[in-house]
Amino acid sequence: MFRRTVLGVAVVLLGLVGVAAPQASAEVSTAVVVLTYDDSQAAEFVDAVAAGAEVWNTHVSNVRIEKAAPGVAADITIVANDGWPQATLGPFFPGEGGGMVWYGRQAVHEGYNQVRIASHELGHILGLPDMKPGPCESLMSGSTGGVDCDNVNPNAEEIAAVEANYAGGRISAPHKGTVLVER
Repeated sequence: MFRRTVLGVAVVLLGLVGVAAPQASAEVSTAVVVLTYDDSQAAEFVDAVAAGAEVWNTHVSNVRIEKAAPGVAADITIVANDGWPQATLGPFFPGEGGGMVWYGRQAVHEGYNQVRIASHELGHILGLPDMKPGPCESLMSGSTGGVDCDNVNPNAEEIAAVEANYAGGRISAPHKGTVLVER
């Protein structure tokens, strides 16, 4: 009787361990990567950058872009300048630093959509290269979409590429850190 009771308890415990293990690994694989940005140098483009981050947060599920708390080191730095927009190519991960977006006023002065610029440059941070020439429907077509292009959203292929970049941990990207200039 004692053996049956001990054996029964052991079987129940093993069953519980077996059930718990897959749940734990499922939680790990669905973890959301959170990248933070510092917009303290973004000048008049703070709202456009926030809108560009929200575009990505709306379209992808395994990475989020959030504003860093004051005084906290950010993964991405946004700087307004007078040239053309540019960014370092990712994908970047939390704690790496080095993600830079230069939000260029020249494109804004020429009439390009401010949120499209922010969404496009953040797309580079998430690991997407330029897709030029390209149609307006491709966010990563950048300036080749034309001054009248107001599409701020990534297309299905761009979304899938970002999801792949942030699925299953850090990846090695051969051109990561390259500065992509938008002209």
